[in-house]
Amino acid sequence: MATKFSKETYLYWYELMLLLRRFEEKTGQLYGMQKIRGFCHLYIGQEAVAAGCMTATNPDDKFITAYRDHALAIAKGVSAKSCMAEMYGKATGCSKGKGGSMHFFGLQENFFGGHGIVGAQIGTGAGLAFAEKYKGTNNVVLCFFGDGAARQGMLHETFNMAMLWDLPVVFICENNNYAMGTSVARTSKVLDIYKLADAYDMPGDSVDGMSPEEVHNGVLRAVNRAREKGGPTLLEIKTYRYKGHSMSDPQKYRDKEEVEEYKQRDPIDHVLNVLKTQYSLDDAAIEVINERVKVEVEESVKFAEESPWPSDDELLKDVYVQQDYPFIMD
Repeated sequence: MATKFSKETYLYWYELMLLLRRFEEKTGQLYGMQKIRGFCHLYIGQEAVAAGCMTATNPDDKFITAYRDHALAIAKGVSAKSCMAEMYGKATGCSKGKGGSMHFFGLQENFFGGHGIVGAQIGTGAGLAFAEKYKGTNNVVLCFFGDGAARQGMLHETFNMAMLWDLPVVFICENNNYAMGTSVARTSKVLDIYKLADAYDMPGDSVDGMSPEEVHNGVLRAVNRAREKGGPTLLEIKTYRYKGHSMSDPQKYRDKEEVEEYKQRDPIDHVLNVLKTQYSLDDAAIEVINERVKVEVEESVKFAEESPWPSDDELLKDVYVQQDYPFIMD
């Protein structure tokens, strides 16, 4: 069947998803070597969500997410070097070595975290959207959260206000089937999370998160609605993580057969197959991309290893921000 997407789009998806996969694989390896400490949550398997969202949005659109944040940060343009340095706790990290794995940030890239408190970014995402509406921009906020965060009260309060104020925000639930080790079916009678939008008269939809094409189409519809002053949308993007919730997760709550079943629909394999069969991409061209990704990941590790630790005088910096509000009268 003929595709709606160009060869350039598939090449972009392939290289981006491969970079995210290889970066996360290297992260897991370095964590095992104790080069990276603290909590660490990998995105392996979910790469199509990041890829599809990128082609459906503009650079000025804002992304905000939870603590499984490495891939979305890199996709948004935060460099692999600064991301790896952040996990090492180095001064050259994207959060100056103060945030670690769960608190990536990239102001210039319009990536607003990386948040460790479950569901906290949902309210913050609506706040970002309020700011865009207040300033009269045409930008949209993509607010990502997991299926576990869908049980937080923050979500319901935020949905109510976002609809009341017609905020330009797309709420994206990356449903990877498990909140830590607890399946969706054990936490709610509402198994189709997108239906939570019905209570607020918010548009909602379910999207295949293993397909960058479907993610792109679903996100583009929601983003266009927001730009046209149509308010928020809830997208439940059904995806899957091949690894555990975090690096300390023994994964006893699911069997290997389930994981292997999802791997048969691996988004990177799918995109590579399209490039080979529909666009006749040869092995030499593929190898060029593979090598470029390999070098970028290796350079990120070298950069992190050689970067300095934060100085002692950084300890109390960035705790508060001085901000003047000219519209507040004395």
